[in-house]
Amino acid sequence: MGCLDDFFNPGSVAIIGASKSPGKIGNVIVKNMIQSGFPGKIFPINPKESNIEGLTCYPSIDRTPEPAELAVLSIPAVRCLETAETCGKSGVKNLVVITAGFKETGKEGMDLERKLVEVCRRYGMRMLGPNCVGIMDTHIPINASFAAGFPLKGEIAFISQSGAMVLSILDWSYQAGLGFSKFVSLGNKADLTEAHFIEDAAEDPNTRVILCYIEDVENGSHFLEVTRRANRKKPVIILKSGTSQAGAQAASSHTGALAGSDLAYETAFRQCGVIRARSMPELFDLAVSFANQPVPAGDRVAVITNSGGPGIIATDAIELKGLKMARFTKETVEELRNYLPAESNIYNPVDVLGDAKADRFRFSLEKVLADPGVDSAVVLVCPAGVTEPAETARALIDMRKLYPAKPLFAAFMGGEKLEEGVELLGENGIPCFTFPEPAISAVSGLVSYARVRNLPEEEETSQYPGLDAKTVKAVFYDVKRDKRLVLLGSEAAEVVRAYGIPAAPTLLAHSPEEASRQADQLGYPVVLKIASPEIMHKTDVGGVKIGLDTPEQVHAGFLEIMDNVYRYLPRVAAYGVEVQKMMPKGIELIIGVTRDIQFGPLIAFGLGGIYVNLLKDVSFRLTKGLTNREIENMLAETKAYTLLRGYRGEKPADIKTIVEIIGRVASLVHDFPEITEMDINPVFAYQTGAAALDVKITVS
Repeated sequence: MGCLDDFFNPGSVAIIGASKSPGKIGNVIVKNMIQSGFPGKIFPINPKESNIEGLTCYPSIDRTPEPAELAVLSIPAVRCLETAETCGKSGVKNLVVITAGFKETGKEGMDLERKLVEVCRRYGMRMLGPNCVGIMDTHIPINASFAAGFPLKGEIAFISQSGAMVLSILDWSYQAGLGFSKFVSLGNKADLTEAHFIEDAAEDPNTRVILCYIEDVENGSHFLEVTRRANRKKPVIILKSGTSQAGAQAASSHTGALAGSDLAYETAFRQCGVIRARSMPELFDLAVSFANQPVPAGDRVAVITNSGGPGIIATDAIELKGLKMARFTKETVEELRNYLPAESNIYNPVDVLGDAKADRFRFSLEKVLADPGVDSAVVLVCPAGVTEPAETARALIDMRKLYPAKPLFAAFMGGEKLEEGVELLGENGIPCFTFPEPAISAVSGLVSYARVRNLPEEEETSQYPGLDAKTVKAVFYDVKRDKRLVLLGSEAAEVVRAYGIPAAPTLLAHSPEEASRQADQLGYPVVLKIASPEIMHKTDVGGVKIGLDTPEQVHAGFLEIMDNVYRYLPRVAAYGVEVQKMMPKGIELIIGVTRDIQFGPLIAFGLGGIYVNLLKDVSFRLTKGLTNREIENMLAETKAYTLLRGYRGEKPADIKTIVEIIGRVASLVHDFPEITEMDINPVFAYQTGAAALDVKITVS
């Protein structure tokens, strides 16, 4: 069973706030528990009643004949603290707090919710909610919720941060004939979060696919760990709302969610193998597909159609989703050629023509599914005058049984004329859509999960030698003592070098004479840059001089830079001028870090220099659990990777060093959480080695 077995399968349930009055939530919960067929004991709690819905009613939780394992609270928020305390003293293990009026209402409610959590922790109780609809499990069965009805039995677990979404999907599921294993309304997630219930569903033998609707993630680190493990066993499909600015603001006021960066969510989902749905229809299309279809062996898709246009649309969608059009063997092509009319297309997509009856679909599908070069198939049916929807559907059903290891999807592109065939497919677990694109999206979801499931076991993150944390601490101490948040270039270069990241030698000069001596020490040519944490774009104020070859040029350059800065920005503090060894030209890259509120440091890689904002050729990963394989994948997602490998006869750059630099940056920001932002732009990549030229670091 799942890790929350005693939550879903308690021996006894107390309903605190049970009511005799039809229509009241306390009455609905009692009725739902009875009607679900719950095998344990039910204890309604209400001091004013002796009997509710034929069950003995008790005045308080500490007066039940035996301790209740689960208590469902449907009482005013102001009474919840006292009641939770009594539950803890009475030996209750778990709480479902239906009651609203907590952090979603503001500061007062937030304080009340914090105290409620403290009570739960003190007595070792776990809590779902507050401000939730409740929980349901069709296999126990239990319905500790105020939902209007109980789901059909199935293998889909649905975990939702929105209670209204739970109620709507439950009502819709009856018409769709869709069954569920569990329904969970998370509410405010004061204690138990989506990660706890994903972990439970991954261990539940009655669950085959895990669906989530979320507005935020409560504990990013826990979420990543749990979903990585869960995806090894079952697909986790998530619809995350609040992606736009307006949506994020809405999420912040709904169940008190703290909206994070959508880029961080996108990156987190990809790294832990979550399949992201972009809409409610896609979420449940994927659910139906995973619940009824096998995981394919590969990404090669065959299309069979009785109309050329839909076949082309499907082909475009396959390419757009990064899938491959299957290539048939000679034997398959010959068999199709010998059977189908001469006008038919016998290559992929297979066009059986508009006058095709069920026999042509059956023959073509059997030959295509038998082909070793085909991993999955999509059948498109348009309602021509001679089309046989029901017989064609039966052909698909037979082929599904004959080739159970290959996913099979259909798009019956019409209405009433095709209705009987659509119903037959639905009854037999073959996903059927109205148009080709959703069918291809479903195939893409299955293929994505196949890739995740087939990855090697989680690797250890790389451990790098020569990490000098003592030097970094000393630099940060000086910066904070100076009441600054932004490091000078020379300080930032010292920090990255302390972690083994190759950086252009950089020294800070306070006078033109000192600058000349330092240039002699570093070797010519050199670059001069104004040293000021307040000036981000140094060239705009004449704060940079490049290619200086003599002490005299350095002396004059120092004076000119300081004069420019005093003229344009007289009130800005200038700490001096940085003297940097001018490095040979290489491929310009950027390696940067920003810190997300939920998931922590987010590392970026791409083309650097002046083209960063123009081309936006950047790939992202979370630093937590970052492996060399993930870093290599990160590089491969960019156009910069094409240059690194050697473009148009150029020799390849030292990719191994770039991978190591990214890994060392990840170690640095992990070891020093006070680093809020970091920007190394550009990093010059060479045939051997690399050099960081301009390093910016901001600390909290």
